[in-house]
Amino acid sequence: MLNGVNRRIDRWRSAAGRATVVPFTVRLGIALTGLLTVGVAWPADLLSNPKFMLPALVAVFWPALAPRGRGGTAVALTAIAGWLIDTAGYGSPVELWRVLALATLLYLGHTLTALAAVLPYDAIVNFDVPALWLGRALLVVLLSAVVIVLALGLTADLGGEPFQLATLVGLVAATTVTMVLTRMARRE
Repeated sequence: MLNGVNRRIDRWRSAAGRATVVPFTVRLGIALTGLLTVGVAWPADLLSNPKFMLPALVAVFWPALAPRGRGGTAVALTAIAGWLIDTAGYGSPVELWRVLALATLLYLGHTLTALAAVLPYDAIVNFDVPALWLGRALLVVLLSAVVIVLALGLTADLGGEPFQLATLVGLVAATTVTMVLTRMARRE
């Protein structure tokens, strides 16, 4: 077992020695968005408690070190848990800026993790590649924010049972489309 750990440390040391600027910067971006996500989602009282923050920090840095794994999911689940603790446990109000910031940071962390998963540590890449990648991601975030604000405006006007039914139908449709696309991708 000790030999396996030593080999893994040697591989990390070798990869760190061969790392180039752009992949390293992308991984720093993953860590930064993860830290900001946890900072926005979690209550301030728990952020200062090491008992809660150490597992959160492990989850935040996991996708930066190993982007091909389940680290991105760990960050999202950590942020969601913090959000639920803050809103349900501590009674914090749901504010639009926090919802938009959390959604933005989760999406940026996810898309940077996807980029890092296909970008080797020692790849020589022009800065245009991550810049265009982030430009598209920011466009998606901006359009999503506009749709969210418009949808929130409609909820105040519509409300009631028909709106709840439409929300449930939309969630079922989104889940169904995701499942169909997943099965289609596995077939090919």
